[in-house]
Amino acid sequence: MITELNDVLAGKRILLGVSGSIAAYKAVDLLRKLRERGAEVRVSMTKHASHFVSRLTFETLSGLPLLIDEFAGGDKTAIGHIEITDSLDAALIAPATANIIGKIASGIADDALTSALTALECPLLIAPAMNNRMYSNPIVQRNIASLKEIGVRFIEPEKGNLACGTTGQGRLAETDRIIGELSSLFLPQDLAGQTVLVTAGPTREAIDAVRFISNPSTGKMGYAVAAAARERGADVILVSGPCQIDPPIGVKFIPVVSAGEMHAAVLKQFPQCDIVIMAAAVSDFKPSQVSDRKIKKDEAPDLLKLERTPDILKELGNSAIKPILVGFAAETDDLERNALRKMKDKNLDMVVANDLLRSESGFAVDTNAVTIFDRSGRRQELPTMMKSDAARIIINSIVELAKENKSLHRSA
Repeated sequence: MITELNDVLAGKRILLGVSGSIAAYKAVDLLRKLRERGAEVRVSMTKHASHFVSRLTFETLSGLPLLIDEFAGGDKTAIGHIEITDSLDAALIAPATANIIGKIASGIADDALTSALTALECPLLIAPAMNNRMYSNPIVQRNIASLKEIGVRFIEPEKGNLACGTTGQGRLAETDRIIGELSSLFLPQDLAGQTVLVTAGPTREAIDAVRFISNPSTGKMGYAVAAAARERGADVILVSGPCQIDPPIGVKFIPVVSAGEMHAAVLKQFPQCDIVIMAAAVSDFKPSQVSDRKIKKDEAPDLLKLERTPDILKELGNSAIKPILVGFAAETDDLERNALRKMKDKNLDMVVANDLLRSESGFAVDTNAVTIFDRSGRRQELPTMMKSDAARIIINSIVELAKENKSLHRSA
């Protein structure tokens, strides 16, 4: 199972098109990671792109000749704009400028890359990168809408600091997100028509107007799980505590702050869900009394009295509504025993456990090493890997468990 998901790109023949954006240097990392996953990558770049990255770089990393100008006398490559598209599984343009998006939308084929794109018989993904004002330009948006109508998929740019010195939406999507979108082309859409609820991030329990109790969760694991469910075709609802990352594109996002707010949001969405994955690090305690003003240091009590927050997961497990219910367990001691006890006590179908004492696992890192337990008795220990990869395996395990039940709903 692990091998199947990690190698979803293995043996796939991908055309990587690179256009003349400052973000062209990121295509080098993208190419490297695609090759690491076993993909055969053919690269074609525009002449403007060659001002940012040399053809030698792409040829060295891909192990194949690069197509840039098949009519130039000094270009000895045998791969033409037709041959490069033979037997492709997918084509990806990253970065894509406003110029090349306009050309593709208009059917213009005036260089090697755009000529190759007119001969495609495979899915096309486009990852734009440009100034935020250029991206919001009505003509650019019209071209994007036109291409979407004929089945071209777009990986929306991210918000942040741009090369021109401004801030806004226009940054090329992160490499892992691009690879995730590309991988989803080859994943079964077996969650289509299903609603998946995911909780993520920390909660904050107020002490006074400026202080609160919380934990180090960044939401990365939960957000990755939400993205992985969406990749499989699900309608995803993401209920998230305060996080500093953008929610995955295409999910219904419900921001909350406290455990009480998360409790209310989850209960409201719960009845419509087929799968519920509780990945949030919900605070177990909150102050019994909360001041609406800042407590001065010399007026603060010596003891802070706490009370328990609602046990959302247990309440869901005891509900008459029976979707597939998955919990997460972050442990420092007796991981397996505590995880199995949590699964039993809270009537879960599956629990995903990670050892907080393990290096490169748990909070505030991009990787995780989890062990998956389910109610059929299976135990699946995953090595340390990117949270995005772990999330895909978790979703796959949920789907497999659901198939065994012949339904995405548990019997009451």
